[in-house]
Amino acid sequence: MKWQGRRQSSNVEDRRGRVVKGAVGGGVGIGILTAVIMLILNFCSGGDLSQIPTDTQVDSPAVATTYQETQQEDELAQFVSVVLAETEDVWSEIFSANDMASSYHGLVLYTDYVESACGMAGSATGPFYCPPDQKVYIDLSFYKELHQRFSAPGDFAMAYVISHEVGHHVQNLLGIMDEVNSAQAGASEAEANEYSVRLELQADYLSGLWAHYVDRMNLLEEGDLDEALNAASAVGDDRIQKQSQGYVVPDSFTHGTSEQRQRWFYKGFTTGTLEGGDTFNTDNL
Repeated sequence: MKWQGRRQSSNVEDRRGRVVKGAVGGGVGIGILTAVIMLILNFCSGGDLSQIPTDTQVDSPAVATTYQETQQEDELAQFVSVVLAETEDVWSEIFSANDMASSYHGLVLYTDYVESACGMAGSATGPFYCPPDQKVYIDLSFYKELHQRFSAPGDFAMAYVISHEVGHHVQNLLGIMDEVNSAQAGASEAEANEYSVRLELQADYLSGLWAHYVDRMNLLEEGDLDEALNAASAVGDDRIQKQSQGYVVPDSFTHGTSEQRQRWFYKGFTTGTLEGGDTFNTDNL
């Protein structure tokens, strides 16, 4: 993605290096691989942190420290800020064209642990969007895991992650997240999971829709689309379950299969309209 020299967002809050007193790490039984699996399973979860056992306690505010970032981290943080700025511009344009009111979304960079309006979260939670404070939360170490453990490298794989989470902000503004939460409240576990899958696939579509506009601005480079599609496949429920436990349980899916995530992202990319992303009124997910 052609990003260097472009506008960076003013809505990035850097909390890296802050020590959250009272936060303790995962138990001995949660190994590194398990933590990574949990991270990916919750990737793009829409801010529902209640299902992630972070084994944390909070009894006092975070303490600010001086964070010494590497040159690579500095560049990645700049990239994230530029991508956020591009999502701001694109969604402001789309909302304005459809005579709808929009609001900016914030993004918080953190390390290890963070406290949001949705509660306490650790790095193993993965990137998430919190509806009450309308912010995306990202520990940049996620991208290392995405690259090394799940073979999904590339800057546009990172852009896909961010734009998917921003897609949840769009759903929040449109009232879709509230409708899904209400529907899940009276549903069985299998039905609630299906609502979650439809919500996540729609966010993938909205991510692809954003990429459609980025492509129109001639910001995509050769291989960018493949990087995003590869990342979407890497975080499919079936692929993760197969890797982690050797078999898949479709009724427990909460984000969609690798094929579904790729297909809905690509549909958003090729269609380029809000109307094409209604995942709630179709049998063909």
